[in-house]
Amino acid sequence: MRLAQRLSQAKAAEVAARADGRTLVLGADTVVSLEDGLLGKPADEDEARRMLDSLRGRTHEVITGLTLMADDGAWQAQEVCRTPVPMRDYTPQAVGEYLASGAALDKAGAYGIQDQPFDPVDVHKMNGCYANVMGLPLCHLVRLMRRRNLHPATDVPAACQAHTGYRCGIFPEILGTGS
Repeated sequence: MRLAQRLSQAKAAEVAARADGRTLVLGADTVVSLEDGLLGKPADEDEARRMLDSLRGRTHEVITGLTLMADDGAWQAQEVCRTPVPMRDYTPQAVGEYLASGAALDKAGAYGIQDQPFDPVDVHKMNGCYANVMGLPLCHLVRLMRRRNLHPATDVPAACQAHTGYRCGIFPEILGTGS
């Protein structure tokens, strides 16, 4: 968790240092945690296969740190989103087909929750933020924005659910009673 926070802060600070003094900057970083280890982006297909084999039929955690900061350094806030992710018991053949697509090499943990037809996550058993696993926990971002008195023009939970097709049960807890 601390690693994701530190990396998100470092990313935001790097961009803020080059900004114009009137900008809010968002830094985000995601790590995949399995037991006591972290799974980054695989270096090659063999490492991707090992990662996917280690995740098969198990639950791991996706952790994203978000840092929103003023580029002058006068204001900063952070959020962390943790999502337990139950993986399907996919077949070695399905892994091989997925690896052949090349999609596994650009993703922490060697998979994308949205990647079809591989469909690695048992979404029906998941109780957490789908958008976090996909790359950016939108409700946590909205909560950060509210700390700066910024409010999106759209209903973010509704838009997220419409886009992902995932019925989210946690957004009321993150955002309060309304979106």
